[in-house]
Amino acid sequence: MLDWCHSREQGIIITDRPPTFDCELKETSMRNRCSLSLCLLLLLSVPERSFAVESFQQINDIQYATADNHRLLLDLYLPKVKQQPPLLVWIHGGAWRAGSKANMPLIDLVKQGFAVASVDYRLSPVAKFPAQIYDIKAAIRFLRGSAEKYGYNADKIGILGSSAGGHLVALMGVTNGNQQLEGDLGDFDNQSSSVQAIVDYFGPTNFMTILPQSTPHGLSVRIPALELLLGDRPEKKADLARLASPVFHVDEQDPPLLIIHGDQDPQVPINQSHELQGKYEQYQRDVSFKVIHGGAHGGSEFFDKERMQLVEKFLRKHLTP
Repeated sequence: MLDWCHSREQGIIITDRPPTFDCELKETSMRNRCSLSLCLLLLLSVPERSFAVESFQQINDIQYATADNHRLLLDLYLPKVKQQPPLLVWIHGGAWRAGSKANMPLIDLVKQGFAVASVDYRLSPVAKFPAQIYDIKAAIRFLRGSAEKYGYNADKIGILGSSAGGHLVALMGVTNGNQQLEGDLGDFDNQSSSVQAIVDYFGPTNFMTILPQSTPHGLSVRIPALELLLGDRPEKKADLARLASPVFHVDEQDPPLLIIHGDQDPQVPINQSHELQGKYEQYQRDVSFKVIHGGAHGGSEFFDKERMQLVEKFLRKHLTP
């Protein structure tokens, strides 16, 4: 049988089926081949994507308190495969005047079975110190009071943070039970704001010495940041500067501490971490200090596989049975 569409071009019609039927078959076949080719082309041009199912649940913008009509929010990351996971709290940096809970670098720990709450707090353009520590202590009380609702274990809480967040987590840990810094925010006054392990990534620890220790670049960053946080330079707000400095609060009751700091940090001198380490050793408290040689003020090496394993080992030792 001659093909209708081919024969038509020669002016010959030889068929035992209606010509329209054969042409429709031919055109349909051609369309199908074109559609298949187009699909293959589109598939090859689509950027590579991962269709793996996430191993954790993320709940954003949970309100833990209000302060002066300012909603205080946190994000919660829950591993799906572990019941009653231990709870960690992440405090972001940003010179106390910037940063966000969205920048949470502990996903690997979530995948290893930890729950993580990433907490926003009032920044220094909105409220001066001690507002930041009031907010974080309120977040800890909220998280303890909400443990049954969300399904994590808040009997022991580890707190981690970098830069300004490192300062705040260190201050949190060494002021467990300090009523002067407790505040009264939130609805969980019956809960404790204490934490049981601290991981301080290159945070300032002594506002009375940080400026004399700083490089010119460090001064250009720290002077305006401290003036905004405290209301003036530390030497002009000495009482408030000491209240805000972890080294002045260390005592025999403080929880285990892991410090991670780069020895080439241009913004927070590594001596700040040495001061806190020295105070811990003075009171014979549990302290570990990991120096990243060549490390600056943050970077991927602070959260690489080696450092994350170090942090995980420290947290499991002090938070889990």
